[in-house]
Amino acid sequence: MIYTIIHHPMEFIAILTAVPSESELILKQIKNVRNIKKSGKIISKGKFINQNILLINTGIGKVNAAHSTTLILENYPVKCIINAGIGGAYPNSGLKIGDIAIALKEIYGDEGVISRTGWKDLKEIGIPLLQIVGKRYFNEFPLNHAARIPVNSGKGFQIKRGVFVTVSSVTGTHQRAVELESRFKAICENMEGAAIAHICAIYKVPLLEIRGISNIAGMRDKRRWNLRLASENCQQAVLEIIPHLK
Repeated sequence: MIYTIIHHPMEFIAILTAVPSESELILKQIKNVRNIKKSGKIISKGKFINQNILLINTGIGKVNAAHSTTLILENYPVKCIINAGIGGAYPNSGLKIGDIAIALKEIYGDEGVISRTGWKDLKEIGIPLLQIVGKRYFNEFPLNHAARIPVNSGKGFQIKRGVFVTVSSVTGTHQRAVELESRFKAICENMEGAAIAHICAIYKVPLLEIRGISNIAGMRDKRRWNLRLASENCQQAVLEIIPHLK
């Protein structure tokens, strides 16, 4: 079955990961790779099955992610961006280490106001981060194509779709993890996704965000994390999805 992302004459699928370990398996599957250096970053250009691919390691955090997304979209015709990598699952999400989370919405979890009654989002200020044709974006960016992503869960991990939260400081306590989970009704946190969603909204390019669960947010015991398993499962999911994107 073919899943249509967007009817558009654009050419490339761009894959963005924060660090090389989140894309090394994908890179090995891309044929005829040519590396191009732009603005200090390496863009790998090649082919995977029936798709033209661009791959870039953005660096961690919102600014690096936004810069790399803009760099790609200003220099290449792109029909879809895939943001892939690892993430932390919130305690009551039902996700386990090695599972796959797919974002239906990305939320900036830090931008807002600390008031006497607690944290408020950017609506409290009344100035949107982005306004396009009368539509105002404050903290939230929907990823409308995510529900149609074809991923099979019969490979030792489950797949769950839901809300993601992008934070500047990784959650290191159970109390904070439960607070963010409850506030945003979220399943997963990361450090780049909302910034990429923000830039994709500006350029009107679809975004798919896929993350392998490496840890439970709030649990800072790295002996119980598995970054490798999370990254490998995420990359398998991305490779499975790519041939179906039109």
